[in-house]
Amino acid sequence: MNYTTHDLHLAYQEAIQFAQKHYENFPVVTFLIQKKLRKDAAIIYWFARTADDIADEGQFSVEQRLAQLARLEKRLQNLLNGIFTDKFDVALAETIKERKLSPIYFFKLLKAFRSDILFTKFQDYSEVQAYCDNSANPIGRLMLELHDIRDQKVLKLSDNICTALQLTNFYQDFKFDIQKGRNYIPLNDLARFGLDENNFTDPVLRRKFCEVIESQIERTKNLFLTGEELLKYLPKKLKIEIAWTILGGRKILEKIESAKFNVIKTRPSLKKYEIISLLIKSYSYAKRFS
Repeated sequence: MNYTTHDLHLAYQEAIQFAQKHYENFPVVTFLIQKKLRKDAAIIYWFARTADDIADEGQFSVEQRLAQLARLEKRLQNLLNGIFTDKFDVALAETIKERKLSPIYFFKLLKAFRSDILFTKFQDYSEVQAYCDNSANPIGRLMLELHDIRDQKVLKLSDNICTALQLTNFYQDFKFDIQKGRNYIPLNDLARFGLDENNFTDPVLRRKFCEVIESQIERTKNLFLTGEELLKYLPKKLKIEIAWTILGGRKILEKIESAKFNVIKTRPSLKKYEIISLLIKSYSYAKRFS
């Protein structure tokens, strides 16, 4: 089937609408993204969200979800070779080509979602880092490539921030993830506090578990701190966007601290007024790195 310029425009528009209606801690495609890049950010989000929904949503079996991811990976391979299933493939291929994006990051995302389906416990923090290298860090790198930022030092700083955001999301969603059989805390970190994979949710041992979470939060705060230099290398609007996101992640960590690290009982989230407040604060925070 041949696709027209109108089909391409429609795909981008629908991708933007798709991004705007999906819930995240922050709006995904905002006024802080350069207007010329919003469609590209949206189609990247469409791909990542589509794969994430396959891994996490619905009542499909493991085999069915793996098959759906395999079909999406085949679509990705095909669109890179000019073979399209639908107009969204055309748009993603256009964005990858025009913005000179690295296709490997899209394949890394699929690898992360596949590992969510075939979840295996993390033995140590290096395995968590390896997961984040596929799940969160590619998104940050793609956003930098959209802005033609490809310096390795800046990419590494982005990795710190994205890993911190991924870890924050782990602790934020902990009570739901363990219901799916996913515990993202390394087993050796549990062991340091006298816990293991069989007893860490025991209410009798809740104090020890909260101490484990406190140690995870400290690690995550350090990642935010060591990565925030990233802001120095970003254009003005992207600097504010990322500052806003960092402040949001840190706010979630504060809420976990306020709940005495009991992420089994509570799931912290940001209210609308808090998101707006953090946006206002992001302007002064970003200025520190001008």
